[in-house]
Amino acid sequence: MVFRKPPDGGWGWVIVVVSFFTQFLCYGSPLAVGVLYLEWLDAFGEGKGKTAWVGSLANGIGLLASPVCSICVSSFGARPVAIFSGFMVAGGLMMSSFAPNIYFLYISYGIVVGLGCGLLYTATVTITCHYFDKRRGLALGLISTGSSVGLFIYAALQRELIDLYGLDGCLLIVGALSLNILACGSLMRPLESSDSPPSEKTCVDKVPDQYFVYHEKEKTVEENISILEKGYVDEKCVNNMPDFKQDSILNKNVLSSINVNEKDTYKKKVVEQTNFCKQLAKRKWQLYLNYWEETVVLFKNKVFSALFVAILLFDIGGFPPSLLMEDVARSANINEDDYHVPLISIIGIMTAVGKLTLGILADFKWVNTLYLYVTTLLMTGVALFAIPFAKSYLTLAMLSGILGFLTGNWSIFPYVTTKTVGIEKLTHAYGILMFFAGLGNSLGPPIVGWFYDWTQEYNTAFYFSGFCVLLGGFLLLLAALPCWNACTSQSPKLPPNTYSYKVASSA
Repeated sequence: MVFRKPPDGGWGWVIVVVSFFTQFLCYGSPLAVGVLYLEWLDAFGEGKGKTAWVGSLANGIGLLASPVCSICVSSFGARPVAIFSGFMVAGGLMMSSFAPNIYFLYISYGIVVGLGCGLLYTATVTITCHYFDKRRGLALGLISTGSSVGLFIYAALQRELIDLYGLDGCLLIVGALSLNILACGSLMRPLESSDSPPSEKTCVDKVPDQYFVYHEKEKTVEENISILEKGYVDEKCVNNMPDFKQDSILNKNVLSSINVNEKDTYKKKVVEQTNFCKQLAKRKWQLYLNYWEETVVLFKNKVFSALFVAILLFDIGGFPPSLLMEDVARSANINEDDYHVPLISIIGIMTAVGKLTLGILADFKWVNTLYLYVTTLLMTGVALFAIPFAKSYLTLAMLSGILGFLTGNWSIFPYVTTKTVGIEKLTHAYGILMFFAGLGNSLGPPIVGWFYDWTQEYNTAFYFSGFCVLLGGFLLLLAALPCWNACTSQSPKLPPNTYSYKVASSA
């Protein structure tokens, strides 16, 4: 498949719109799962840490499976993956309405919905990066606001649906809304050149098969020679026999020659099929080896290595507020009459503002996207340290807004990844990074819930969360210091497949 030059417009804006609504529909409920979290606590009577696994799996399992999601998008394309994932998200939400216990929700809501969201996220980000180059930051910022707007709307929508139809009715209706993902996915037309000649790589890939079959045929030359010699001897014997026996023997030879031809044809088919299976297995094994070799090359890049540690620690500490902030307010004995807007909704709308703002900033040439991302990490750590000191709705609302805005750094994360490893390695590198992000998303809320179950307060948990995010930010800042580039410039030239992030030239 040969991709054309990114048009930075045209049908690309249609891709942006449908990707926005795709993330809105698939991530609306999982990100606003804090509303459902309170209902599940009351319905099943399990501990906070145990119940938090449902929301953390829904937001983390898709990211954990990002390498698999990347392979699926690369193999089948964004459109088929988006349509298939729409069925997964809708089916998982509807199945969750019939959950008899918390363990059923782990599978239906946590794994099925989470995996569908992960596939959709990878598909939307990948196809948007293919359609945009100069305006990639703006495009990624726009589509990533879909999940934030979904969080803002679904937080209030799910609460209203629960009041009207109960928890089961709420999940059924939200699942039905998710079926609109199918319409969005059908519009994700791939950017490819249909009239371009086949690449040299495609022609080269066909050579081993042809050579392999020819090589195997060479092995049967001796058999063919022996058959011919045998036929010659038989014919000579027939000529020396009496006439009355020659006709019968000739008929037998004709029949035997027909059987020999059928056997030869069958042998040839068996050989060809065997060769095909051998070559296919050999090629698949070579693809796996190439994948791991490319992975090792990626981790030789110091910025990429620091980036995966930073995203892991950020999601361990930065994700729990979006899931547990409502319970934090209830644990602080804040009167529900003081609630003007749900805290989760505030996080959602400010995340949308942050994604759009940071995405626009990333397109300016004078803005270093890596340093911008590091700044958001450090500020997030400080805000998490301040949560234990918030004892009123106003202060919690302000911190929710700050955390939501800083969480908008998700919009520039693909941009930072592209600048670090290049567009050619984006799908591979992004899948690896999203795996560690999913690991952080899966562990963060249960860890905070377990801290509460042990101490009966959230203070220690958020101190731990703030420390994780600050540590990740400082490690990434250390890896991106300009002094490392000076050392790299004095070292021998890097191999062609090795990528190095130059801070001074980032946009």
